Amino acid sequence: MSAHELGKLIEHIEQKGVSRRHFFRVMAAAGLLSMAGTEKAKASSSKAKGKVVIVGGGAAGIAMAARLKRWLDEPDITLIDPSDRQYYQPGFTLIASGVYQPDDVWKKQADCIPSGIKWVKDSVVAIDPVWNQVTTATNGKIAYDFLVLTPGLQINWNQVEGMSYEQLGTGNAHCIYDFQGAQKTWKAMREFTEKGGRGIYTDTYTKHKCGGAPKKICLLTDDYARKHGTREGLQLDYFTAERDLYDVKFFTPRLKEIYKERNVPINLNTRLKGIDTAAKQVHFERREKRGDETIVTPFVEDYDFLHFTPPMSAPDFVKEAGLGFSEGSLAEGGWVMVDKETLVHKKYPNIVSLGDVAGLPTSKTSAAARVQVPIAAKNLISLMEGKEPKEKYNGYAACPIVTDYGHVLLCEFDYKKEPMISFPFSLLDMSKEQWVAWLLKVYILKPLYFYGMLKGYA
Repeated sequence: MSAHELGKLIEHIEQKGVSRRHFFRVMAAAGLLSMAGTEKAKASSSKAKGKVVIVGGGAAGIAMAARLKRWLDEPDITLIDPSDRQYYQPGFTLIASGVYQPDDVWKKQADCIPSGIKWVKDSVVAIDPVWNQVTTATNGKIAYDFLVLTPGLQINWNQVEGMSYEQLGTGNAHCIYDFQGAQKTWKAMREFTEKGGRGIYTDTYTKHKCGGAPKKICLLTDDYARKHGTREGLQLDYFTAERDLYDVKFFTPRLKEIYKERNVPINLNTRLKGIDTAAKQVHFERREKRGDETIVTPFVEDYDFLHFTPPMSAPDFVKEAGLGFSEGSLAEGGWVMVDKETLVHKKYPNIVSLGDVAGLPTSKTSAAARVQVPIAAKNLISLMEGKEPKEKYNGYAACPIVTDYGHVLLCEFDYKKEPMISFPFSLLDMSKEQWVAWLLKVYILKPLYFYGMLKGYA
């Protein structure tokens, strides 16, 4: 955290009438106890040997590299990733709402990869899990003994009819799941709230990273307009493909109340099909179950400002390698077929997978990956030692839904969709939005990401 950020944080807490000593005592407790859930997964040094290849250098990949380097006496680790930059992706929402500047959310990839790790700066185009080989675009085939699959997910822009990545921002159609897209959204959101009109916000029908992002930018648009006295000139509508606004019952009632209080109608069971950027129209399909039959009703809505969420899936090279689920709800996206507790592949026991690409029945968030990393690393070492993996992941994920400039509904839960509130937040009513969670979101999580998680710490 920079001195400027620390100054802003202290100013904010003093405005709330909280003493500096009390606040930092609480945050220190949170920082210390945030490691409690993964402490048992820590490993003593291991003499296990084998060539480990990590595909993907995002949060999960680099954190795995750092953990394995520390826990293996003689690490032989190759990380394959083409990126020049490491992005703190949860910060994209804060760029799109003017809280962060673009340069606040990235560092050079070379500065984030642990020393002693062989970095192959290349793209993976194929995986052969039978012959234990990864094929890259320019470096050819790379053999492995053990594979860590952490390539993230693939945003399928072209699956929205009339849209492509190159068209992002055209016709005032925006998406904050992209670094450039977040910057365009901030400029467009300000202009929209000044001019007035209708804003439409959508999620998607596939599993996707940070399911709260469309909700956040919708509510932040509302709050920005209220703060600038222009809310009466706006009509905001939220469209979701789900049967309810949120699927964790502990947090859903308050979130729905907020939408009602802000006069933002919620449209359920509705899929985005296409965008006519020239006419500024969104094409939807409403899908309703009637017995065993699904009734599909197409309709079109006009907009002045649009935030849309494209379908997402595992990368093509993962799907083509036959590493994804072949049946069930996780099959369509090609999500990697891992055991949901051990994170070990169900068919190929020398492969572990975690992060966004893993086929896990929980949300795809950096908080989930943070908890998965030490479990996956310890289980991989067990496999390298010829032992059975014993560490188990309980599905913990966290989704900080920003409800306005100053409050966050911090949703923490497990596989059963039961709340898992971290201390010291368990001392508060976390079924409602809290300003302390805003401070965590804006000031604390980013430095913990770059200087904690990516360094291999909890």
